[in-house]
Amino acid sequence: MFAAGASTSRGTDLREDGRTRITELIGAEQRRTRQARTDYRRLRHEVDALSRLAGRDDARVEDARARADRLAARSGFAPLTGPGVRVTLDDAPHTGDYPRGAGPDDLVVHESDVQGVVNALWAGGALGMQIMDQRVISTSAVRCVGNTLILQGVVYSPPFRITAVGDPARLRAALDASPEVKIYKRYVREYGLGYAVRTARHAALPAYTGNVTMRHATVPSDPGRN
Repeated sequence: MFAAGASTSRGTDLREDGRTRITELIGAEQRRTRQARTDYRRLRHEVDALSRLAGRDDARVEDARARADRLAARSGFAPLTGPGVRVTLDDAPHTGDYPRGAGPDDLVVHESDVQGVVNALWAGGALGMQIMDQRVISTSAVRCVGNTLILQGVVYSPPFRITAVGDPARLRAALDASPEVKIYKRYVREYGLGYAVRTARHAALPAYTGNVTMRHATVPSDPGRN
């Protein structure tokens, strides 16, 4: 066994090398995803520009385009600016000074915590919302793996920042009234999780650029075969 290990490692630390390779792989994939998003935005801008040139002398096309522009602003496909709030959620600090019985799950921000804040802000009349550097819409899904957040193919580490445009007073009131946010605040007090709400006089949200293809279930042509 020792001979096989020595032959395989060739004088290197197998464990450390594997950990380094995984870290490098994650970093490379994140860079590739960011580059793909940049290319997508550029190509989409070109397609939009060409689409506006097509049919510009047709009154029906112009009317449909104007209607689409109005809907884009309401559905998240156009930039949005205005007053609002910024909410920051963070893991407990790595001090080691935790209450007796505290487990790893008690010290990190969970998917349900982020979703609770998002739902509260929508309930408070948010006109638009952004998580980290991405605009979110009604079909956006928030997923967490460990203490990282995955949003539309991009991985983020805490602290997690959520920005909403709307009436700051209504948004704050909705956060205070949310049962899910109240539970999170209890963990803030007991375990030291981070929670901050700040009023933004001028928040600027980018347009949503993610995939909008909807997937749904279909009825098999012959249900008896399944």
